[in-house]
Amino acid sequence: MDEPIRPLPEKADTDPARVALGKRLFFDTRFSRDNKVSCASCHDFAKGGADGRVRSPGVDGRTGPANSPTVLNARFNFRQLWNGKAHSLEDQVDMAIANPNVFDSSWDHVLGKLGKDASLVTDFKNAYREGLNRRNVVDALVTFERSLVTPSRFDAYLRGKADAISPEEKLGYARFKSYGCVACHQGVNVGGNMFQVFGAVRPYLGQDGALQEYDLGRFHVTGRESDKFVFKVPSLRNVALTAPYFHNGSARTLEDAVDVMIKYQLGRTAPQEDKALIVKFLHTLTGTLPAHAQPGPAQ
Repeated sequence: MDEPIRPLPEKADTDPARVALGKRLFFDTRFSRDNKVSCASCHDFAKGGADGRVRSPGVDGRTGPANSPTVLNARFNFRQLWNGKAHSLEDQVDMAIANPNVFDSSWDHVLGKLGKDASLVTDFKNAYREGLNRRNVVDALVTFERSLVTPSRFDAYLRGKADAISPEEKLGYARFKSYGCVACHQGVNVGGNMFQVFGAVRPYLGQDGALQEYDLGRFHVTGRESDKFVFKVPSLRNVALTAPYFHNGSARTLEDAVDVMIKYQLGRTAPQEDKALIVKFLHTLTGTLPAHAQPGPAQ
């Protein structure tokens, strides 16, 4: 099937022992200075790998400047974070450790705490020749994150199962393409592979007179005027679960987000029927969390 969106691989090729270690670390609050915040605090699998809040609280209840993006299928993003500052998942781990609004810690403190856990130390020795160290902790975490691939009904459709999605959902996909949404939301992750101005046709940010510093987007990374209001295009996989939307959480519902995109990103209008069909299509991108990531020990 020759389509601008490509199906996800049906499973991730990852080392089970390292995935299991990474899962333990993903839910481990010892990464934070106050031992209260874990990766899972901001990336709830029941909420599509996000957390359902406009901004996530970190250490001491401090909130970061942006809405938490999903961790599911993040391996397919060409950069991480809304402004693309992290070139890789490994970079993102380092940034979260040091960020005063997330973990507010250091590798010395984290490794000091983890190193007192005899069971964890033993498991790292079994999984890695060098045992528990910074590089291997990052590798285990990222190996788990890379295993979080969520194939959906739409992937089955792309693979040739014509009845995997309904006639209305197929119409929604057709509208998604004809209105131009697919220009930015394509590829294996239905996005996540380019930067784009937020408000490409009509300015969106600051429309209520309350422009925030983080709204400048990639400008904070590069310092270039041309990068003001530029963000990484988010993946739309599992998007029906990840409200609120956009880096600032300004769209409370998926319907709101579609309205904004059609008006400000595409410079178009659309009848309610077409927008409703697009929302129906977006629901087909809700995938299945792999069994090893379900509650309980990784299998």
